[in-house]
Amino acid sequence: MERLQKVIAHAGVASRRKAEELITEGRVTVNGKRVVELGIKVSNRDKIEVNGLPIYREEPVYYLFYKPKNTLSAVSDDRDRTVVNDYFKGSKERIYPIGRLDFDTTGLLLMTNDGEFANLLTHPKHHVEKTYVAKVNGIPTREQLLNLERGVVIDGKKTSKAKTRLISQNIKNRTAVVELTIHEGWNHQVKKMFAAIDCPVTKLKRERFGFLTLGNLQPGMYRPLKAFEIEKMKNMAKQQ
Repeated sequence: MERLQKVIAHAGVASRRKAEELITEGRVTVNGKRVVELGIKVSNRDKIEVNGLPIYREEPVYYLFYKPKNTLSAVSDDRDRTVVNDYFKGSKERIYPIGRLDFDTTGLLLMTNDGEFANLLTHPKHHVEKTYVAKVNGIPTREQLLNLERGVVIDGKKTSKAKTRLISQNIKNRTAVVELTIHEGWNHQVKKMFAAIDCPVTKLKRERFGFLTLGNLQPGMYRPLKAFEIEKMKNMAKQQ
């Protein structure tokens, strides 16, 4: 379900603010009933009309994208930095990232124009696991990794239980490569979790989202999700 004004704006009828004005002015109907209050949510099955004309609803699309380094997880940027949508110039649909990865973080990012699907995968109550591989300064001890697994306090909140795996360590350089699996998506969470155990991240990549992996994709490449993958991700989220 998505807010009505967002759906109207997404259809290209008007900006989000103008869409809100259209609603409060009584110029929008949902399934034949006039709507004048903000906050109502609609689904893909609802028929929406603005000034008596049905709005165009795009066919939903779903992509698995290998986000390169130094790329914003955004559709545009007022500082003219590279954004993920720059890699989808041929797409006719108004797609956007599901969640986000930091500017310097690489890896698996899902892109869609399906708000319900995006909300399902990012809502805090749905525990869809995400796996990251981090290169860190320092070699974490087993106790430090157990702290990550039990949860650490960042920004005044304790993280949920996690999974860790020490992939490799370089004794001479005092660096390590660690796999971390979490289901939350707080701002800069992975970096802050490693900072909390005094092992700051120098390089970070998301390897998996649920059961999805990057496969043979290279940075900047993407592929459409298969129908069974979409349904499996939906079911995975709903079962949590």
